[in-house]
This record gives sequence, C-alpha cells and structure tokens, in this order.
Amino acid sequence: MFQNLKARLGLIFLLAALCVGILFWNNARKGAMVTLGLDLQGGTHLALEIDESKAALTSAQRSEAIDRALKVVRLRVDELGVAEPVVQKAGDSRIIVELAGLQNTNAAKDVISKAAFLEFQVVKRPEEAQSVVTRLDQAVARAFPAEAAKAPASATPAGGVFQQKTPAADSAAVGRPFSSKLAGAGSQGQLIVALKDTAAVARYLRSPAVLAALPRGTEVLWNVPSAEENKDVRSLWLVDSKAMITGEYLANATAGTDQQFNRPVVFFELNRRGGRVFERETGRNLQRQMAIVLDNQVYTAPIIQSQIGRNGQITLGSSTLDEASDLALVLRAGALPAPLKIVEERSVGPTMGADSVNKGFVAGLLGIVGVVVIMLAYYRLAGLFAVGALALYVLYTLGSMAALDAVLTFPGIAGLVLSIGMSVDANVLIFERIREELDAGRQVRAAVSEGFKQALSAIVDSNVTTLLTAAVLFYVGTGPIRGFAVTLGIGIIISMFTAIFVTRTLFTLYLERRSPAAQGLSI
Repeated sequence: MFQNLKARLGLIFLLAALCVGILFWNNARKGAMVTLGLDLQGGTHLALEIDESKAALTSAQRSEAIDRALKVVRLRVDELGVAEPVVQKAGDSRIIVELAGLQNTNAAKDVISKAAFLEFQVVKRPEEAQSVVTRLDQAVARAFPAEAAKAPASATPAGGVFQQKTPAADSAAVGRPFSSKLAGAGSQGQLIVALKDTAAVARYLRSPAVLAALPRGTEVLWNVPSAEENKDVRSLWLVDSKAMITGEYLANATAGTDQQFNRPVVFFELNRRGGRVFERETGRNLQRQMAIVLDNQVYTAPIIQSQIGRNGQITLGSSTLDEASDLALVLRAGALPAPLKIVEERSVGPTMGADSVNKGFVAGLLGIVGVVVIMLAYYRLAGLFAVGALALYVLYTLGSMAALDAVLTFPGIAGLVLSIGMSVDANVLIFERIREELDAGRQVRAAVSEGFKQALSAIVDSNVTTLLTAAVLFYVGTGPIRGFAVTLGIGIIISMFTAIFVTRTLFTLYLERRSPAAQGLSI
C-alpha cells in the first residue's frame, strides 16, 4: 500500500492534521496544548510512607497498607481541586503526590495526612428530601438575595421524586435559587447537580445560615466523583448526621461474588461490639438506604435488606468485581493500620518554573536553528528534506504527548532534545550512504534506494537499543525519570518514522517530478 506515493503523502498529512486537532482540542480543554509538569509550572511534591514508629509491619502488611492509603490519598487530593494531580505508588513502601500549580504546601499536607473517617449513615426518605429542598430554597434566598433575584422564574424540574410538576408547583418555584440548580433526582433518591452548578451549590452549602435551615439531625453530603455513572453531574445525599456505626468497629472487608445471583459483593466483618450495635441499627432501618461515607463523601448507598450482625455483605448490582475490590479497599482504608508520614517535600515556585520553560525554549530553539543551518549548508536539497522531516517530528511528538495525556517536565524536554539529535543522526547516516552510492557511479534513483536500504539496519540497531533503555528507566524510575523516559521513548519511535518514512517520501516526490534523464543530486 505504501509503495504508492499518494498513499504515503496521504498518511503523512493525515497524521499531521490529527496531531494539530488533538493539540488545539487539548488547549481548549486544559488551557495548554501539552500538560506541563511540576517543575515547569510550579507546585508541590510530597513523598509519603507508612509511619512504623509505634508498630512494625511485615512486608505484606506494609504493601497492603500502602494500597489502602493510596486510595484514601487519591480521594483527599480531589478535595484540593488541583487539575491533573499525580498520585502514584513508588516501590512497595512509598506514595508520591505531585500537585502542579499548588503553592500552599501546608494546606496540601493538612488534607493528605489527616485521619481517615468511615461512617455508615441512613439516607433520608424521598418525601423528607422534598421538604429539605424547600427549606434550602428559602434559606438560600435569604442568605444570597442577589442570586435569588436572578434565579429562573420557574425552577428546573427535578426528576424522580420531584417529577410531580403541577402549575401550582411552577408558581411556587419562582425565586427558588437552590432547586433551580438541581438537574433532577437519581434512581436512589439522591439530588443531581450538573457539573457546571456544583461550585454554586457547594458555596450555598458552606453558608452557616443555609446549614442552619436543615432539619435537626440532617446533613448534606456529596458523592465521590469517581462513583458517578454520569461524569457530567455530581450527586447530593441527604442523610442522618448521626452515624449508625463508624469505621472504628470494622475488622475486615473483602470483595467476592454472590453465590446465588453471581453478582459482585463486598463482605465485611465487624468486631464484637460493633456487631451488636450494627445489628440493632440495621434492624431499626430495614428497607432504608445506608450511605457508606469516607471523609464526608458518599461512596455508595445500598438498601438494608435484612438485619446485619458482625458479618454482612454489600450487593453492588451491575458493578464489576474490580469495583467491588475498590469498595472493599475503601472500607479497609477507614482504619489505617499505621499513620502516614511525609518523608520528602518540595515546593517549586511559578517563577522558577517559568524560568525553566524560558531557558528550555531558548536552548531548544538555538539547537534547532543550529541543526537547520548545518543540514542546509552541508547537504543542501537533501538537508531541506531532513528539515521538513524534523518539523513533522516536532509536530508528531507533541501531538502524541497530548493524545497520551503525558506530562512534559524539564527532564522530558531533555529527552525530546536527545531524540531530535537521534533523528538528525539517522538522516546523516542515510545521506552519507547515498553519497557513497553516487560516488560508486550508481544512478540517482538507485543510489537513493540503496542508501536507505543500507542505512536501515544501523538506524534500527541504535534506536532500538535506546528504546530499551527508555523502557527500563520508565519501569524502575519515578517522577522526572519517568518523564524523561516517556518523552525519549515517544521521540525515538517518531524519529525513526520521520527519518525513514517521511524523508524517503520527500525524496520520492522530488525524483518523480524531475526528468528521468537528469543526473546528479544536491546532497
């Protein structure tokens, strides 16, 4: 297929158009074509380990504790509202947290290192939720009169329990700023808020005057974002503020499969005291929903089907076994076997990051200009083909990084510069082999064909060796080392494509347009 010149040109232009589209789409979505790392835009870097000063753990216990802590830390980092946070396990005993753009290190440390708190809370009935919404409307109207005046004349009709929309209800909805932000009710009775309105609703719910309007013993909690079926909305749960039971009584939780219906479930075990309390509370709340709450966010809200003692199970309906494992992990994370300690922290100022970007840009620009001048001066027309391939290399590399959502760090820029050098080196190998074939008396077309053929093995050998090195660095490295490995690996693959495929296509295009009788090549 790619023996045809039009097919080769079509592929090159198609990839270029795809990369341009991805870069502009990324820019519109994130405000930057390629996501910049911590060292380029500033931010906070933290390394966490399990504190074993009071109780030593075995290797297996330490590994499990880190997995449990990783889940909790991810939930907490979401609270910080940082875009593109990095929370990953490093080795068997460390968690790395990188919060690009966040300069308040103390706030990040407070949120990340606080104790996890697990609670089981009863969800309010739908009819109770209706009266609470009416109270919140009135409270928000009093606390935020300016926004109440701008509220729609007719509130957005909420679904589920609020679907009984009558003319009287419409007229009563005038000036109801809280319910106008609701996009409906979920299948389990929770209130649904469109993602664009969550900031306003959260601001209302932080107001002491609005919170005072809630019935005694009631609180409003957000759902965990990752647990939403529709990622464009957030759910609000109205629950009893007094917990049925807390995570201090939880002995264990594991994921499994229901033997009768073959559905994923989470089995949990309470200690003796917890079992007595839970049996009494579940017996009093049969057929009610029970919210499982970690750090004041609802993870799920199953229905209590029967009285539960020390051992119980949570049926997850259509969820997968992986999701059941996640929930079991969250439940176990409610009581960490040992606290986390911060063993390393770094704060990179935005000025330093901007300075790194500027210096990297200047260094890269000078390097590229130097390469272009040398290639044009030494190889003339063939050098122009190499420069064209190099321009496409830069575009393809940035587009690939944007498509893979890779983060560009300062070491990553070094990886890009190194792969640019390897791309130029591949072109030099090809051109020198073509010169040798021309010096040996071959015709231009045959010399070009033989030059690419003879240089191919050397190019593949050197690039594959470096690619393996990048793979090893990615596997064993963390943070900046991984950034370097990712950009180097992407750069090598693309540099081979542009040096071998794109440059060859440009040569073919040139030779197709010149007279077959013409002798010599500007190389």
